[in-house]
Amino acid sequence: MVQPLLRKIKTMKCLLTQFSLFSPHKSPNFDCHNRILNPCFLLLPPPSPLWIQGSWGSNSSISRRGYCSGLVTGAGAMASAKIVSDPECISYLNQREAAEIDEILMGPLGFSVDQLMELAGLSVATSIAEVYKPDERKRILAICGPGNNGGDGLVAARHLHHFGYKPFICYPKRTAKALYNGLVTQLESLSIPFLSVEDLPMDLSTSFDIVVDAIFGFSFHGSPRPPFDDLIRRLVALGTPNQKNEKSPVIVSVDIPSGWHVEEGDVSGEGIKPDMLVSLTAPKLCAKRFSGPHHFLGGRFVPPSVAEKFKLDLPAYPGTSMCVRIGKPPRVDISTLRENYISPEFSEDQAEANPFDQFQKWFDDAMASGLKEPNAMALSTTGKDGKPSSRMVLLKGLDKDGFVWYTNYESRKAHQISENPRAALLFYWDALNRQVRVEGSVQKVSDEESEQYFHSRPRGSQIGAIVSKQSTVIPGRQFLHQEQEKLEAQYSDGSPIPKPKYWGGYRLKPELFEFWQGQPSRLHDRLRYTPADIDGKRVWKIDRLSP
Repeated sequence: MVQPLLRKIKTMKCLLTQFSLFSPHKSPNFDCHNRILNPCFLLLPPPSPLWIQGSWGSNSSISRRGYCSGLVTGAGAMASAKIVSDPECISYLNQREAAEIDEILMGPLGFSVDQLMELAGLSVATSIAEVYKPDERKRILAICGPGNNGGDGLVAARHLHHFGYKPFICYPKRTAKALYNGLVTQLESLSIPFLSVEDLPMDLSTSFDIVVDAIFGFSFHGSPRPPFDDLIRRLVALGTPNQKNEKSPVIVSVDIPSGWHVEEGDVSGEGIKPDMLVSLTAPKLCAKRFSGPHHFLGGRFVPPSVAEKFKLDLPAYPGTSMCVRIGKPPRVDISTLRENYISPEFSEDQAEANPFDQFQKWFDDAMASGLKEPNAMALSTTGKDGKPSSRMVLLKGLDKDGFVWYTNYESRKAHQISENPRAALLFYWDALNRQVRVEGSVQKVSDEESEQYFHSRPRGSQIGAIVSKQSTVIPGRQFLHQEQEKLEAQYSDGSPIPKPKYWGGYRLKPELFEFWQGQPSRLHDRLRYTPADIDGKRVWKIDRLSP
């Protein structure tokens, strides 16, 4: 009686985990007049294409690849496989199942080995890029075996080169087939160095930041032979993930840590201890014994028939990503999070004399860089009680008189501005390592200006401005939907929607600008503009502030 009960409990746990991914109660609640994020996406089916499974192994025979692939979309995806995030609910393949899937893919489903190898290598490269950034860990050694697992490593190295890393290849037992010769030619055309075993240092920690273990996959049997036995010993010598210091190289294993038993794992307890495992298709049974901090799934191409046949329960891939994390990322010590900014210096002779011109110059750079919502700004206000509050709003106008945004005149920010008509703005452009602070007095824009902007908005946003009595307590989200439906019916004939009296714009007239450019070692550039009277003229004075 106990075992069946435990199985039922586990099943319910998995179902609850899956349901929570689509719960509308997890939707964020944003200020609908400033930054709009439609929470209804949580009620939609999972993104398509949906990950169900993929698998590769290392085998010198092309006919037994070790891949699993397919594409499942929409409701078909939901019917073919469950969406899971709890590692206990995820499917794991034994060696026979992995080989059987291989035969199906390379037979009736018509996949070619080069197609699958390309997707496998790209999945490995994107998994690495998710965790290890090239400005922190740039030098990558890919140790590639003679079979398809080694081919995955060669493809991954090519993609990593294009991602900004500096890869090196150790490929001691090359496979004399056109596919592999082509991969070598591609890497040589990129001037990626090939190193012999003799060229490698005995201690790999002195020369590399990441070592990719692409030696053996799930089809390997027996004991490793030279030179791979020696290479595996060098990987073992790099130590376990929790023993490594900040500078030690990390090990990334492709599908299976080389030398592990495909089902039983590190039987001797003296094998490779990878920091990252990138499972391909579905995790193999040995992955249950993986104790490193980063486990990813890669591949993204399982047909519904394969998913149903093997009862695959795997996580959904986010967006267009080629990889998805299995389980939660490790806890991070917040105190150790830091970024060493690398930026061109921002000197006084480069700064525009007028801060409005300097702001426009930096804003144009932010637009050109492709940042999402470069006009997003933090607005900080304080009422008569002296308690500050901040929120993100969108800049909707800029001229010689100041910065303009629109909101509800009965919101908390509006009440604070009425009590203390001064505010601060902060723009942050992460990709450029730049911030701009603006402080000054605030006043409402004219009714004509607010009216003109209101009617330039989409009709849905106009209705939203009327529906939302911003910052007031409401009984639930359904209340908003009901009010929205009423107004949509009222104005269904296409007649103009009147701007509510309680909605309009504010303009902040700057009295201070500060332009911040991140620099190495926290020696940032900070140039402050303040108005000053010089020789009877009103000008902007520029001062450099200590970082």
